[in-house]
Amino acid sequence: MHSAFPLRLVAATLIGTALCLRPAVQPAIAEFAGAAARQHAERKAFTDSEILDGFFKIAFGAEYHLAGRVDRIRKYNGPVRVTVDGVNRADRKTQLAKVVADIARRVRHLDIAMADSDEAANVTVRLVRDRDLNRTIATLYGAKRAREIHTSLDPQCLSGFRKNETYEIEHSDVILTVDNGDFIFLDCAYEELLQSLGPINDTSSVPWTMFNDDVQMGFFDIYDQYILNILYDPRINAGMTVQEAKAVLPQVMIDVRAWVAKVNDLPLE
Repeated sequence: MHSAFPLRLVAATLIGTALCLRPAVQPAIAEFAGAAARQHAERKAFTDSEILDGFFKIAFGAEYHLAGRVDRIRKYNGPVRVTVDGVNRADRKTQLAKVVADIARRVRHLDIAMADSDEAANVTVRLVRDRDLNRTIATLYGAKRAREIHTSLDPQCLSGFRKNETYEIEHSDVILTVDNGDFIFLDCAYEELLQSLGPINDTSSVPWTMFNDDVQMGFFDIYDQYILNILYDPRINAGMTVQEAKAVLPQVMIDVRAWVAKVNDLPLE
């Protein structure tokens, strides 16, 4: 979701959301109850067809788009640096930094970290109170588009990015509410940060992804690690079509499977 900069569409602004109040659990922040149980119950083995079905649906679509085509790969081409703005909540900032570090550890070719300064950041996370969410969206997008977003999505939290003519993401923004509890905050933080990196489409047809509004996740699950590692493999380029991606995916899948197995201590299938 676009934050402090004016909404100037270079090629398109794409938006993703978390739509409902749902519990979140997160392995990177083990002090929250239920993390071990959810991880234990998580499905960890998927076929290539199951993984690629989700990749094409999530990486090539868009839940809501303000302008431009959405039939191409969108991703950062370079380091991703995250800064935090808005409500001054040290606890939420600490949680967010742990989420960013967890994503960095699990996505092999993604260089993501907290920014040393606002000027160095290309992802802005705005922390807001729940009562200020709609007003913040209106401030950043304008009243008309805010009404469209609210009508189409009725978001609990929001993310989006601005891309250039070659489909490289230039800047992402995330809005997270700070006062709906730890589980909700972490659930939103994972989903919206990951969507701000490119896989913007929510889909109800993939039952294993956090990008399904009927799925309660709240941690960086194995299935979505596959999706992000495919997206950020250097052979998957911004601007690729479905057919172009299909041409390189067999070799990409071999390497992605090896990495996901290694970083999660799983047997290599």
